[in-house]
Amino acid sequence: MQRITRALLLAMALAPAAAAPVLAEIRILGSPGGEVGSYLELFAAVKKTGQRVVIDGPCYSACTLVLSTIPRERICVTRRAVLGFHAPRWIDRRGKQYAASSDTVRAVADVYPADVRAWIDRHGGLTGKPIFLRGNQLAAMYPRCS
Repeated sequence: MQRITRALLLAMALAPAAAAPVLAEIRILGSPGGEVGSYLELFAAVKKTGQRVVIDGPCYSACTLVLSTIPRERICVTRRAVLGFHAPRWIDRRGKQYAASSDTVRAVADVYPADVRAWIDRHGGLTGKPIFLRGNQLAAMYPRCS
């Protein structure tokens, strides 16, 4: 697994304990992203638990796939939430990065909910330069956590 923040590792470790009523939510405090497969695996496990996901800090790159994996009604955001999007990149064994094809970029963009896709398109699409969704624009798409 590539690097995943402590908050997400904790979420992964606690996901099997979801049957216990004590654990009601998974909180993303900060995630720089990483290898997509690890995040998809983690979010699939969280989805099965039925838990709510609280985005309470930066959620960048592969972390944003939470939006396409967890049902919308189980996601909320705090005032500290920031989502960072960019075009996918391929990284070889030596660590050299390569831009993904336009078909791959479109396929990644297409997994996001329609309102998030529209926001991404209005902000120039997925490119090598990150774009950040936060504040009132994010709160218009996802409810504030209570």
